[in-house]
Amino acid sequence: MQKSIQLDRPESPRNDSNGTNHVHNQRIVETETADGFKKKEQSCFCLFVCLCFSSVFRFATCQIPTDLSIQVEDVTFHVHKYPLVSKCGYLRTVELPPPNSHLGYDLKLEKFPGGSETFEIILKFCYGLPISLNPDTVAATRCASEFLDMTEAMEDGNLIAKTEAFFTFVVLSSWNDTVTVLRSCEILSPWAENLQIVRRCCDSIISKISRGNSAEEMLIEENWWLKDVTTLHISHFLRIITALRAKEMKPEIIGSCIIRYGEKWLPSTDTKTEGTGKYGNRINDFQVMSGRKQETNIGQNKERRTIIESLVSILPPQKEAVPCKFLLWMLKKAIVYAASPVLVLELEKKIGMVLENASVNDLLIPTNSVGEQTIDSTEKQTMHNLEAVQRILDYFLIYEKQQLQQQGLKSTASNISKLVDSYLAEIASDPNVSIDKFQVLAESLPREARASHDGLYRAIDTYLQTHPSLSEHDRRRLCKIMDCGKFSLDACAHAAQNDRLPLRIVIQVLFSEQVKMKAAIQGKDYIASDDESDKESSQSPSKKEVKSLKEELEKIKIQMEELQRDYSELQHDYEKVNNKNRKTTWTFGWRKKKSALSDGKLDREVTEEGHYRSNVGCKAGSRRRQSIS
Repeated sequence: MQKSIQLDRPESPRNDSNGTNHVHNQRIVETETADGFKKKEQSCFCLFVCLCFSSVFRFATCQIPTDLSIQVEDVTFHVHKYPLVSKCGYLRTVELPPPNSHLGYDLKLEKFPGGSETFEIILKFCYGLPISLNPDTVAATRCASEFLDMTEAMEDGNLIAKTEAFFTFVVLSSWNDTVTVLRSCEILSPWAENLQIVRRCCDSIISKISRGNSAEEMLIEENWWLKDVTTLHISHFLRIITALRAKEMKPEIIGSCIIRYGEKWLPSTDTKTEGTGKYGNRINDFQVMSGRKQETNIGQNKERRTIIESLVSILPPQKEAVPCKFLLWMLKKAIVYAASPVLVLELEKKIGMVLENASVNDLLIPTNSVGEQTIDSTEKQTMHNLEAVQRILDYFLIYEKQQLQQQGLKSTASNISKLVDSYLAEIASDPNVSIDKFQVLAESLPREARASHDGLYRAIDTYLQTHPSLSEHDRRRLCKIMDCGKFSLDACAHAAQNDRLPLRIVIQVLFSEQVKMKAAIQGKDYIASDDESDKESSQSPSKKEVKSLKEELEKIKIQMEELQRDYSELQHDYEKVNNKNRKTTWTFGWRKKKSALSDGKLDREVTEEGHYRSNVGCKAGSRRRQSIS
């Protein structure tokens, strides 16, 4: 393997005795063989640059062997000691190993800012060759000159002064150059921080962003800086956004910048899937979670975790600053990449303040984080994080209660009842969801928050269908959450024929269905008669209607008692039939025959029981069919 480091200088004419001009090119070459051994070339042509007292550069070419080898990263430079020592205070004080060292180099510069490319610029400057400073290299050159102690005490016009002047008067006056230098400082820590390069770049960017005072000017210039700022390192971005918040910039602008940064640096989502939003859906989140086993780059996961935690820490407190969709997207990423639990709870509180703007897909949060393994292999794990949603819902109710007490605003708990019911219907299809978690989440909302229980009935029915092994006690406990009086007619018709519901719930549904149908019919008759009456006459039918409804309720109570008696009689008859089935066939036949021959009492009892059971069954079946029809 061969490596060639060439230091070119511009052509310098030298007149010889014939009047012709000669051009001398200077090259420092270091050659390595394929097996890693170096070939030392003693005849190395080097160019010394001497500064005469007449302030005129004279170039003298001579064959002088190199007397110093310096290794930077994996590159070894064979140079002359005098040009470097005259400008670098570090090389004057460093102790060099003995000349017969077998290391292959005399000095190794560990953690040199900018690496071998920056050291090549230093060599050009030390040999008197012109160097071109630009925004891409000025920060690294400034840090490297500080590393080598190239101060004015060593020589006037040394490299520290030149790079400092270029950075101050050229770079900081330009927006693009300042952003470029700040990007280059990412690999120069801690030198760039200690030399205040990062701070001065951030201050320059902040002053340029906030220079517009009028609202119109800020509106026009709002988007031109967002794209550049989102390309910076997270530590630099955090410093700029924190300073802009201190200058009381609009929270909507701060939130927009945070959203752009998160979209750029965090894993993107699959937007081709049907039903996906701007920040992805449950399918992609589980793809991220399932791909964590293939994720071997621990450093990349740590960097993403740092980005998530930093973005959460600078979120504006205002509700309108960041949409709920982005907050839930960030929560999914925070759980997947195992962010700090304190910041996760803070993010959940912010989501609870704007929960009414969420959708069902946004609430489908993954359970595990990257690299997390289940401690107990026997414990079944759910697909979705129910605990996080439960905490978010609790934060919402607390925030809602505070708003009602302080400002007297109208409650928005009814707005999220459909959201919670839809979420329950989604998680009900997971066979690993326990009945306790499902019930606690379903009972989190107050009973008055749900105007209709159709969505809750659909969720419970899905859960019963997914968990057919539930005991009768668990079914009754789960169905007690529902209020059959808040079912629509369609829900009543479906529940009346649902075999998964307990019998007591079916009876309540039938009762509620009859009440609704009668109320609907009487309501139509009342509206038809009320259209032709005046205001005074319209009050009297309403009183009559109330009275008739009370009478109807009394009748319904009586019917309900009859239904309960029928139900108890059915249970009693069922127990009798079971007891008779335990006896042998010939004994039952003999008793039946004997009773027929003697007085027929037992025959009549059996027949009457059969007729009674069939009559009761027909009565209940006819009632159900009549209610359904």
